[in-house]
Formats: sequence, structure tokens, C-alpha cells
Amino acid sequence: IQMQRASRIGIQISDQMLNGAIAEVARSNNIAFEDLPPLLAQDGINYAEYRRDMRKQMILEQLKRFDVINRISVSPREIESCIADLEDNAVVNSNYHLSHIFISVPSSATNEQFSTAAREAGEVYDQLTAGADFGSLAIRHSNGDTALEGGSLGWRPGDQLPTLFFDVVGEMQSGEFSQPIRAISGYHIVKVNEIQGVVQKSEIEQMRIRHILVTPDQIIDEETAKGRLDDALEQIRDGGDFAEIAKLLSDDPGSANNGGEMGWTNPGEFVPEFEEIAKTADIGVMSVPFRSRFGWHILEVLERRVYDNTTDLKTSNCVQRVRNGKLNNETELWVRRIRDEAFVETRI
Repeated sequence: IQMQRASRIGIQISDQMLNGAIAEVARSNNIAFEDLPPLLAQDGINYAEYRRDMRKQMILEQLKRFDVINRISVSPREIESCIADLEDNAVVNSNYHLSHIFISVPSSATNEQFSTAAREAGEVYDQLTAGADFGSLAIRHSNGDTALEGGSLGWRPGDQLPTLFFDVVGEMQSGEFSQPIRAISGYHIVKVNEIQGVVQKSEIEQMRIRHILVTPDQIIDEETAKGRLDDALEQIRDGGDFAEIAKLLSDDPGSANNGGEMGWTNPGEFVPEFEEIAKTADIGVMSVPFRSRFGWHILEVLERRVYDNTTDLKTSNCVQRVRNGKLNNETELWVRRIRDEAFVETRI
């Protein structure tokens, strides 16, 4: 039924798209694309059938995205509610990758035995503060069950943390370790290796960039495209107005009308060739022409700043959470609706 609907609305997967998806499967399994058919045959899988199944899966995924995913809306009120819930229950709503060092004392330990353990825990803490490796110290000092694994406790849901660690871990960031924590059985030092779930404070370095792009085509060859930028660079260095030259020359529709300005940009927004030049450029100094997959560029980094993107990440995280929360219900309604439509068509 779903394939019939996909056909009606014109969803198709080209051989190029299919080959790309299969190549990605091969790459993720460290297999050359051309080696995949014989390897599948060894498992009794016909390659032609494999391609048909993969194409069908991709068509259904596109249909689901068209009919369901892209139509799920998330309101500002839902985002605000999600952020508030995560912040109010930050520990419970997170997963923690922890390690710990446990300095034990005997049952019914004396004050002196506790004092000895406290001194050892304090010495370990001082070494950690001085930069010593947590895992190495765990192997040497910890009496815990995972000492030989560097004290690793693995991933723990926030609502399943030992009571002893709950409040301490809630105040920590990734990479931090606690002071020695006294318990009935001895002293613990816990380290938060990584946190998943609630977004912690995050900062990124942004750049404000302007550029001019000339894209080679059937009329303009590579040499001509680069030559136009050489001429533009010379004009700018002689006092020409960058913005006016960009408006006349640049083939980037997103920035040409703004005089080449791209606004504040985040790491990873550009193709690697462009990003590398921008990252190493001095502020206010024009680059020489360089090539990317889009054509020839010159660029200038106008400013750099450290930007707190914590709120942006929290918003993005909550949009995904709310969307995922609606997805199962919307998918069930969608499948039911398609079946109902098919039933009506059959009756008619």
C-alpha cells in the first residue's frame, strides 16, 4: 500500500542514489563496493534482490519523510516546556559515562583505618589535580571491581546513579572529577568522562566572513574564473569597494546582494577547502584566489568571536526530542490513513 502511494506521488530512487547508499553500507563495513556482491552471495543473498530491497527501503523512507516527518510541527511553547523539564531534572534526563577510584576500609573500620584511607584518597586527588591520568591511578590504587579497566563504570542512566554520586555528578561537567567522597565502605573519587542528554554550557568560535565566488562553466573556463578574481583582488587592494565588486562579480546568490557578506558563521558550515583558508586567515587580510568544489573564491575574515551557543543547542535538542516523541503516534495514524484510503479505492 505504501509503495503504491509512493508511486502515485512520484517518489523515485535513481541508480546513482541507490549506488551511493550501497557504497555507504560497504564503506561502513570496511568493504570495497565491488567486493559486496560476492560477499553477499557467500551468505546466500542475491545482489539484484539486495538492490531491490534497498531501493524499496529508501523509497519508503522518503515517503515517510514526505508524509510524516516533514509535517510534524514543534511549537515555541513545546520547546520552552522541554527545556524547562530538562533543566529541572538535568541528572535524571541524562546519561553519564563514569569512572571511579575506590579506596576501601574493612567492615567495622576504626577511625584510624578511615584516616589512613582518607590520606590515600587525598594523595590520589592531589595527583589528579596535578594532571595525572585517572585510569592509571585507578589501576594502582582502586579497590573497586573495575580497577583494572581504569575504574570505568560505563554508561549509567541518571536515574540509576548510586545515591552517593547523584548530587555530586549533577554539579559536574564532562572531564571533571570529584573530591574524595566518604561512604560507609571507604572513599570514592568519581570522574565524569562524558554526558549525553542535557546540553551543558557550550561555546564556539564564530567568524564573520565576506567572499566572492566565480564558478567555471561552459563559457568561463578555470583560468578565466581565477583571472577574474586576480583582477578583483588587485582592484580591492588599490582601494576598490569590496561590496560593489562582489555584487557585480560573485556567483554566490546567498551573499552577492549583501556585498559578499556571509554574516556570523559556525564551525563546520563550509566545505573543508573554504573552512581551512578561513580558519588560518588573518583578520582584515584578503586571501589569494583558491579553489573549492563550488569554484574560485577570495575571502576576508572581518571578525572572530567566542559565542555561547548553549541555548541554540538546547533548542535544537528539544526540537528533536519533541519531534521524536510525536513520530510513533503520527506514523501509526499515517499507516492507518493509507490503509483506509486503499480500502475506499478498492470498494469504489
